[in-house]
Amino acid sequence: MARYTDAACRMCRRETQKLFLKGERCYSPKCALERRFYPPGQHGQGRKKTSDYGLQLREKQKTKRFYGLLEKQFHNTFLKASKRKGITGENLLVMLEMRLDNAVFRMGFASSRKEARQLVNHGHFLVDGKKVDIPSYEVKAGQKIAVKKRSKSSPKFKEIQDFQITAPAWLSVDVDKLEGTVLSVPTREEIDTPIQEHLIVELYSK
Repeated sequence: MARYTDAACRMCRRETQKLFLKGERCYSPKCALERRFYPPGQHGQGRKKTSDYGLQLREKQKTKRFYGLLEKQFHNTFLKASKRKGITGENLLVMLEMRLDNAVFRMGFASSRKEARQLVNHGHFLVDGKKVDIPSYEVKAGQKIAVKKRSKSSPKFKEIQDFQITAPAWLSVDVDKLEGTVLSVPTREEIDTPIQEHLIVELYSK
């Protein structure tokens, strides 16, 4: 499976926006963007005005990095979104939100989407009682996501039970039982990721 292995903080600096790729570090003074709020590279501080195409490309790159997808996987997700009924851009965001790794992150069971992806890959979660280790698995309304019984004793999940978790409206979480339920498909208003999806649609429409 292909995956990004370069420095995560470099991606935030390239987008000049926090993508929250490293969990708690992103909220601390150690965040690279706090110290160097400009793109990486020798021309980072001297970049000129961006064209319309450049704005569209950056929005697509930013969205990919928010959700941890590579180019081919993101493009395939867009194609599927374009074939569904409704507004393509909103369909795309809903499909990204309904990924299992994102749902795990939104439930507070991981400090970042990257960590959630790793936890899912390692088989720590059950969906409706069955182990699912595919991060891109699309959860559906009514499904229950739970930490596997054997995994609940690990330090990672034990410390979660001491936290106060605030999940989005389309999810419910029972921290004591380390499980949650997908209440509904999220609406555009319930997705707080700072993305202008119409720019992505315009890019792929060229």
